[in-house]
Amino acid sequence: MNQLAIYGWNDKLDQLKQESTYNALPHGRVSVVHRTCYEVISENGQFQCELTGSMMYGRSDFELPCTGDWVIFQPFDENKGIIVDMLPRERTLYRKKNGTVADKQVIASYVDQAFIVQSLDDNFNVRRAERFMVQMQEENINAAWVLNKADLDFDRQEIEEQIKHIFRRIPVFFTSIRQPETILRLRESIPEGETVVFVGSSGVGKSSLVNALCGKSLLLASDISLSTGKGRHTSTRREMVLMDGSGVLIDTPGVREFGLAMDGVDSLEEVLDISDYAKACRFKDCKHINEPGCAVLEAVNSGLLDAKVYESYLKLRREAWHFSASEHEKRKKEKSFTKLVEEVKKRKANR
Repeated sequence: MNQLAIYGWNDKLDQLKQESTYNALPHGRVSVVHRTCYEVISENGQFQCELTGSMMYGRSDFELPCTGDWVIFQPFDENKGIIVDMLPRERTLYRKKNGTVADKQVIASYVDQAFIVQSLDDNFNVRRAERFMVQMQEENINAAWVLNKADLDFDRQEIEEQIKHIFRRIPVFFTSIRQPETILRLRESIPEGETVVFVGSSGVGKSSLVNALCGKSLLLASDISLSTGKGRHTSTRREMVLMDGSGVLIDTPGVREFGLAMDGVDSLEEVLDISDYAKACRFKDCKHINEPGCAVLEAVNSGLLDAKVYESYLKLRREAWHFSASEHEKRKKEKSFTKLVEEVKKRKANR
């Protein structure tokens, strides 16, 4: 029998369940999402579940259950069920859906800590890590940076100089599956009952890291490609695995792009370590572009603030503002359409 406490079930979740119309039914956590099927871990084992019609067709894509969600289901037959309700999400990692203006794609929910995984080769990218950090801060998810394949030749002093502003904000781990002591340090940072998600590009070794942390092969990890010298990425879905005596891991497919999906820009200054400078600006609504008395610009000109970090701030701020404005306009149109539908229904009812 599964003890759901090790998967993160707690008194707050139990209270949320009691508010549901279906509180007498069993609950569980979504461990894997297939196209129309959800693997749900419950106190009575694992169930293969589908959605009710009202859930499947009455919600947008990002509102459907995802890996990490807590759901209530109606069991039937042996180890099968129908998901009838979903508990409200918390600490959900989103990204902007590729090819859209304001649509969101959910990666995982009820995430306590998110590991940004990069490898110490040409995949290393400070600006991409900043982008992940901003989105995680928006959802109150603790971030950590894992620089994998530390057995490769690299200039550690140069790397640490490039990421010194990030070192001050989040933990940074240098790891290699060929160096067990580095895996142990990473494992010790994951308390029992916590959920962590691994995100990053393809080929950085996320699945191999998960296997090393668990001490056994749970996720497929391909051989090294002869043409590129990199590991071929094999994760094609978000999958939850349990670590013995530790937390819950969610591995994710590699992402080429990670667009910001956030309504505000308040967290940007804090994440990029420029908030102290911003507080010293002459004007409270300073945009840090060309205003007189801008302490941020003064810090850039004097070399106290890295110009590349400042440029990253401006780029991410423009992106966040664009998404927020597009999202607001989208909600406005949806509200107007809903109002129009209700008026049409009233007219028909009065005939």
